[in-house]
Amino acid sequence: MELHWECAEEYKTVVTPRRAAVAIGGCWLVSLLVGLTPMFGWNNLSEVRRTQEPNGSQAPFVIKCRFETVISMEYMVYFNFFVWVLPPLLLMLLIYLEVFNLIRKQLSKKVSSGAGDPQKYYGKELKIAKSLALVLFLFALSWLPLHVLNCITLFCPSCQTPHILTSIAIFLTHGNSAMNPIVYAFRIKKFRTAFLHIWNRYFCCKSNKSGSPEAQQGD
Repeated sequence: MELHWECAEEYKTVVTPRRAAVAIGGCWLVSLLVGLTPMFGWNNLSEVRRTQEPNGSQAPFVIKCRFETVISMEYMVYFNFFVWVLPPLLLMLLIYLEVFNLIRKQLSKKVSSGAGDPQKYYGKELKIAKSLALVLFLFALSWLPLHVLNCITLFCPSCQTPHILTSIAIFLTHGNSAMNPIVYAFRIKKFRTAFLHIWNRYFCCKSNKSGSPEAQQGD
């Protein structure tokens, strides 16, 4: 019980509401800057203009809206993948490996008969860590195919990548955003209770009287 209390107090000291808000705001700001970079000029617009000019200057300028045509592969590979996707992914992988290692060590320790609570606490933390690791795995599974195809397109211009594969890879990246709430709802009880409460209240037009006791029990 004492170990559980010390960990909880240390967590509250490090993760304050202000620090959490700054971290979330920073993530959104970086995401906006990275995502909007092609709109600031790092795109294939000038190259497409050069290729269409010899064909006839009187014709209206029309861009074929295809991923490889519009987006610069240098941006996607060097800036997006090598800077903002691959390093954080590897870092998170190392962090989760260390978390699982620490939890495994704590669970394997022999505790006295009156100190059963630490094992219960770390068992709960292990379940949460597994859920977050599953989210990380689904992120890698959804995003790596597109980035691998981008690397092939950039480093092997003569290689022909089927457009259907690119479309499937793009679909996976979009679908990843819908996977996380499902994973949280199935793996974390409090999230599932809150999700069902919101669903029943705003989508099924049910009274929140049935949801409130469940939410209280989940706490």
